[in-house]
This record gives sequence, C-alpha cells and structure tokens, in this order.
Amino acid sequence: MFSQGGLSLEQAPPISVVLRFFVTASIFGVLLGLFLVANSFELISSSQYSSELVTVHLLSLGIMASFMLGAMFQMLPVLAGVVIKMPTKKAMVAHILLSIGIFFQIGAFFTTNSILYLITAILLGSGLLHASTLMLKELLKIKDHSSSSKGMIFALSSFIITIILGVIMLLALGGYIDSSYFSQIKELHYSFGLFGWIALLIVSISFQVVEMFYVTPKYPDIIAKYFTVTIFVLLLLKIITLFMRWEEATINIILSILFIIYAIITIHRLYKRRRPTSDATVWFWRLGMGLLIVSMIIMILNNLFNLDIEIEYFGYFTFATFILSVIFAMVYKIVPFLVWFHLSNQGYLNAPMMHDIIHPKRAKIHFWIYVAFIVFSIINIKFYTTTIDIITGLLITVMFAWLLYHIVMAVQKYRFVQKNEKKIEW
Repeated sequence: MFSQGGLSLEQAPPISVVLRFFVTASIFGVLLGLFLVANSFELISSSQYSSELVTVHLLSLGIMASFMLGAMFQMLPVLAGVVIKMPTKKAMVAHILLSIGIFFQIGAFFTTNSILYLITAILLGSGLLHASTLMLKELLKIKDHSSSSKGMIFALSSFIITIILGVIMLLALGGYIDSSYFSQIKELHYSFGLFGWIALLIVSISFQVVEMFYVTPKYPDIIAKYFTVTIFVLLLLKIITLFMRWEEATINIILSILFIIYAIITIHRLYKRRRPTSDATVWFWRLGMGLLIVSMIIMILNNLFNLDIEIEYFGYFTFATFILSVIFAMVYKIVPFLVWFHLSNQGYLNAPMMHDIIHPKRAKIHFWIYVAFIVFSIINIKFYTTTIDIITGLLITVMFAWLLYHIVMAVQKYRFVQKNEKKIEW
C-alpha cells in the first residue's frame, strides 16, 4: 500500500516507536490547553512575554515536533526505503531528552535562570540533533531519490539549522554567549522552523501521501521536483539578507506565493480524488490548505504595507492551524493503519479493520471541535475577553484529550488482540 516494492514488517519500526511520540504530543496538547486556561484565570504568575514563549514552544516542540518525529520514524522506511537500525533505542533517546527538555525550557522562560537555560540547551539540542542527524544521514545514503525523500532532506537540514539557532538563543538568554545578533537569529530560527522544517516536511510527505491515501492525480512534475529545493534556497538567501541588513520583503513574498500555489494544487488534487467519500481527514487537509492560503496572503500584505499587529497575529495563527490541520489528518490515518498493519503481519486471524480501531465518525467529531476552536480563537483575536480566552483554552484541552483517548484505545486494542487472539499457523 505504501511503496512500490511493498512494505515488510522487517522494514517498519515497532509500533511503540511511533505511538510513543503521538501519545506524548497529545499530552502536551492537553497541557497547553490547561496552561492557557490557568493563564486566563491568572492562576500562573508570569509576564505576557514568558506566557507567549511557553505557548509557542509547547505548540512547536511539545506538539508539532513530537508528532512529526514520530511520523518520520514511520515514514522514512515507507516513503524513502530508509531502515533505521535499533529504532526503539534511538527513538527513546530523542523522546526522553525532548520531553524532559521542554519542562526545563518552561522553567527557564518563567524564571530566566541561567542554569535552566543551559540545561535546556543541552537536553533539547542533543535530543533533537540526535534524531534529525540520524535521519538525515540515512536519507543521504539513498542513490535514487523520490520527490518526497529529497524534500525530507531539505526539511531535516532546515530542522538542524533551527535547532542550532535555538541553542544559540538559549545560551544568549542565559548570558553564556554574546547576543548582538539575537534579533536576526530569532527571525531565522522561526523562518527555518516554520517554512523549512514543518512546512517543507508537510509538502514532501504530501507528494506521496495525498496520492496514496486519497487516490488523487500526481502533483505536477515542476512542483514535485523543484518546490522544496526552491524554498530551501530562499531560506538560505534570507540568512544573507538578514545579516547584511538588506530588505527581506521580496524573499518573504516569493515564499508566500509559492506556498499559495502549492495549497491551491493540493486542494485541486483532493477535489479530483477517485474515492469521493466523506472523510474527516480530507476535511482537515482542505481546511489546512485554506488556512495556509489565508496566512500567506496576510504575509504578502504585511510585507507590502506593514499591517496592524492584530492582523499580523492572525496570520501567525492561521499558519499554526494549517500545520495542526495536516497533523490531525495524518494521525487519524497513520494510527489505525499501524495497528492493522502490525497485527496482520504478525498473523492474527481477527486483526481489527482500520475503521474498527478509530471510527471515522470519531475523527469528524474532532474536526468540529477543531473548527469551534478556530472560530473562538479568531473572535478572541478581534474581541478579547477573559471568557472567550477560557473557552479557547478548554477547546484545546478537549481537542487533544479526544485525540489522546483514541490513540490510547488503539494501543489497548493492539495489546488485546496480541493477548487474546490466535495467530495463523504457517
């Protein structure tokens, strides 16, 4: 189903490798929602700056990076034919360092303690670099690259740059190194993290996943071959413009136009799919592409006219929700498939079908909770009230608790079948 040559159980990592990251990401999502609720009630003594930093990094590291690293451990053998040796141990190292590092980072943001900044830099830097360099090294060994594997190389390269810049910022905040170029490093950290790591990874995976999952026409060759490398080159050029203090608006506008083109093509591909069934994961993809278009239009206008901070913030929000939309679409496809795939390959007669593991109606409920969250968040941006702020935090909590419940239940079904069902005798 997933590759031209087929996928054997020997190639795929143990199911625990992937689901460990997914469960952790969902827990961090619940923690993010509870943090926002507590912050709205002023139960946490913090400045607005530290609260924003905690929110951004719980979202980007605790949720997005956890989901994406878990997906990468699965997708590398699936989409690129890469086999990581001893994946359980290697994934566990990255998982533990990332999880612990996030809590130290939260403590550092709240206390501005120099020791906490140093510990955070060591834990997050070593954990994330361990996983990203491991994956990149294996990808570079491939002789015949697909559009997806090439895109993953650029995405992981961007992630490594993001991590290094993040470590530099943590050390600067802790007072360990000079912070003269902090603003430029911060801008590059966000650019490579959002456009290079997260967005390029989504684009790279979509080149095969959208076609496979939804039986759509292929992406145009010019997009599949040149999109990811073009984005990466533009980000490298951004390094020069920032440190030379040149105008970077042109690069931002080109980046935005390219992502708008990609989003429109993806929506068109989903419209042309050969299995036009009602599926919440398709809704998530369409919503995500729509949010990406809105975000990029705002980015273009902001670089041309310097929009109000309120509209600029709305652009950041729509970009973040574009990412979450695609993540949710992927998780509701990956988790049921993994449970069915592993049990079937282990020879269990009564391995549950994918819709029995997470029923499609459950994914639709999540979709509407997510839409409610987006609506209330938009209202909150324009007409802030404590009540709406609390409702938004509660919706995040419910949304990720709903996802966490179904991932945990999928794990329980997997273990139940292993314990109680009979295998086929070969």
